[in-house]
Amino acid sequence: MLKIWYYGGVSYMKDAPSYFDNVYEDEWIEDPFVREMIQDVDSSAVLNAHIIESPVLGPITPKELSGGVKVLILMLKDDSFVYNLSNCGNNCAKWVLKIAEHKDLTVYLQHMIRFEGEFDIQIMNTGKIVHNRKEYVLGLIEAERLMDER
Repeated sequence: MLKIWYYGGVSYMKDAPSYFDNVYEDEWIEDPFVREMIQDVDSSAVLNAHIIESPVLGPITPKELSGGVKVLILMLKDDSFVYNLSNCGNNCAKWVLKIAEHKDLTVYLQHMIRFEGEFDIQIMNTGKIVHNRKEYVLGLIEAERLMDER
């Protein structure tokens, strides 16, 4: 299940993209699920663990991937920290939900990311579980209101 801390309540990795650059492993990049994320989010094809073909930048290394896809890979592969989902755009939302289908995933968030369809997300600030976009937005508004009251 995906668990979201909205604007506080938890310590989180402040600079996940830089952390990724120093800890990623070749096996992570070669994972078929990761290859699919990279293709979808960055429109780039993994040729091997060291070369990724970007339509904009040409051949790049994993260090030149977008911050969003780096955070997704860390969420999948490294449970050392709570990661800041605010590094990710809306194009990462479906991947966050897919990762959370396979493991408990707790993230930190500072903005509303656009989740589609039906899902199970727990807003940790309130403890409520939301199942669709409307409930999610209302849940984040309630969490923000609680933070403002403190």
